[in-house]
Amino acid sequence: MFTPIDLTTWPRREHFHYYRNILPCGYSVTVRLDVTRFTAMLKKQELKFYPSFIWCVSHNILSHPAFRMGVDREGNPGTHDVMHPNYTVFHQEDHTFSDLWTAHDEDFSQFYQRFLEDVAEYGNNRGIKAKTGQPGNFYCISCVPWLDFTGYSAVVPGGQPNIFPVITYGKATEDAGKVTLPFAVNISHAAADGWHTAEFVNDLQALLDSVTLNRHTEVTPNE
Repeated sequence: MFTPIDLTTWPRREHFHYYRNILPCGYSVTVRLDVTRFTAMLKKQELKFYPSFIWCVSHNILSHPAFRMGVDREGNPGTHDVMHPNYTVFHQEDHTFSDLWTAHDEDFSQFYQRFLEDVAEYGNNRGIKAKTGQPGNFYCISCVPWLDFTGYSAVVPGGQPNIFPVITYGKATEDAGKVTLPFAVNISHAAADGWHTAEFVNDLQALLDSVTLNRHTEVTPNE
C-alpha cells in the first residue's frame, strides 16, 4: 500500500521540494556495526548471516518512514507500508552478480525459508535480474565480503538520486574479540536528512544487540 503524504502539514515539504527539484542530491554514510553478539547468536541457531541480516534491515525499515518513501506518477511523495529487499548473488565462475528479491515477512522463519528457496531456484540465473516480478516498493542491499571499507558511495550521474535506500555492507573483521563490519547507506536528501539516517542506524544496532532469531518460530525482537 502506498499512502500519499499530506503536503499541507508535512514539516519536510520544503526540504523535499528543494532536494528533489531545486538541488537534487543524495548522500552516503558509512558506519561500523558491532555484530559480535549477532554472529554468535546466528552460530548458535545455525542460521546464515546474509538472509538473517537482511531481515533485520527490512524489519528496521518498517519503523522509519523516511526509508519507505516513494513518489506517485505525478512525483508526489508518499510512503509504502513495507519495503522488500532486492539483494545480489555472486557467480564465482565468471565473477558477475545478479539481483534477486524476496518479499519481506515479519515472521522471520517464513522470510528465511523463502529466501533460501529463491536463491536455490533463481540463484544460478545469469543477467542483472535473476527473478522477475520485482515489486515497486523495494530497496537495495548487497554485500562486498572481500573488502573492509571505510566509505562507499552509489552515484547516479545526471539523474535523480534514489529515494529508496541503497545499502551496502562489507567484510566482517574481528579485533580483541569484537566483530564489526562496514555498513553504508545511500539515499536521496529529499527522503532523509542526517537525523533520519542516524536514527535508522542506531535502531539497527540496538536490534542486532538484542534480537534472537529462530528458524522455526515467529520472531519478536527483544524489548
